[in-house]
Amino acid sequence: MNNTLTPRLWWTALGLGFLGWGVAASRHWLLQSNAYDLGLFDQWAWLMSKGLSPISSMENVHVLADHGAWMLYLTGLLYWFHPTIQWLLASQAFALSLTAIPIWMLASQAGLSRRLCWFSCLLWWLQPLVFNVNLFDFHPEVWVMPALAMAIWCQRQQRFRGWILLLILMLGCRDGLVLVTLGLSLSLLIQKRWNWVIAGTGLSGAWILLLSQWLYPLLRNGEGPKAAGRMFSHLGNNFGDILFTLISRPWLAFTHIDLGGSAFYLLLLILPTLPFWRRRSLVILSAAVPLLLVNLNAETSSYRTLIHHYSIPLAVISVTAAIDGLATKQKQVFPWKGIIWAIACWIALAKPWFFTGPYLNRMEMVGEVQQVIAKLTPKDRVLTTSYLVPQISHREHIAFAKQSQSKQAFKRNWNVFLLNPNQPGWGSKKSIQKLLLNQAKERNWDCESWHSGLTFCKNPRAAI
Repeated sequence: MNNTLTPRLWWTALGLGFLGWGVAASRHWLLQSNAYDLGLFDQWAWLMSKGLSPISSMENVHVLADHGAWMLYLTGLLYWFHPTIQWLLASQAFALSLTAIPIWMLASQAGLSRRLCWFSCLLWWLQPLVFNVNLFDFHPEVWVMPALAMAIWCQRQQRFRGWILLLILMLGCRDGLVLVTLGLSLSLLIQKRWNWVIAGTGLSGAWILLLSQWLYPLLRNGEGPKAAGRMFSHLGNNFGDILFTLISRPWLAFTHIDLGGSAFYLLLLILPTLPFWRRRSLVILSAAVPLLLVNLNAETSSYRTLIHHYSIPLAVISVTAAIDGLATKQKQVFPWKGIIWAIACWIALAKPWFFTGPYLNRMEMVGEVQQVIAKLTPKDRVLTTSYLVPQISHREHIAFAKQSQSKQAFKRNWNVFLLNPNQPGWGSKKSIQKLLLNQAKERNWDCESWHSGLTFCKNPRAAI
């Protein structure tokens, strides 16, 4: 059976990549992107491209102290060539669309017919989570979803060196992906492939120790990773403690789970591929267990949605499980009902309809924001709203008006306020922004307002 990669597959994946990029860029143009996480990563990339210390002015965190994502330094090279936020949006879109290439390879490896190889790719492209993650700002682990699928192919093809290299690339995009590398090791443990298990577990453990015992304390004044203690305090104070708890006392992982909400999350997550799973699928599904347990234990609900990036590796695993299930069928006919099911799930759970309503609520501000941007200088220290941060994050000093920033606004020498009390954005309040603008006017700052409520205030005495 000749199921080699075809030019049609490449062209389709590239075409969908351009489409995904266009949709994400449109959302950004409509002022729907945010400081977390698009503005945050955009500022880091810009700082690196300028040879400046990559420390976020929003979080006062070094880029490597965020998630240990050393692959982000590649964005510095891209921004040095041409500084634009579109590098992040485009790379995310193409990484997601091109994940279909190793998905095809997995389907071919499993002995599926050419039509079922296409169906496997369609299952990936029609994952609601894939579409929604492409829209939701940016996060670097999305870059290595092709690497995750390829790692599964390598472990099935007995290509050990390629597998290790792909695991290293995955770990270089986010510390949390160690849960995926451990999951892959767990699936190999079930298969009793001891050398692979030892290598995968050893690599994962070494990376955890390197981050938690050296890199994070070095860059965060002795503290551990930013999210660990805040999101999983019942499991431990740092990433290493959390994993140790999950291994030594796994029952604690189930004591804080909201059964109703978690069951709903799981149902939505697996719904598009569930009809195609079979007993043979269980081995690769075991690779999802560590990440799934952490997502279910997180103290914030964003870990359990089809919008945020936290679940995207689970989509790769679920499609692979569907491939394994399809491979058990003796008669391989194209599952037209499966396509209808996948399309129905996409229509029900993907968010393209946001462009007909929620994403249009700042349309009147688009032109006003462009006028304001023309008034800014590269050296301005800007306190703004969350959704305007990624529009102007190519500067050393920028933050949004959340409570902690606002209390120290005048002490921290912000010389520009760009706020809109009518639409304060995520993490801020109308009262906070009105107070800041009133205080700026009392200090005789030069202020200008627009119809939407957007207000630009600048300290005329600030040294630029």
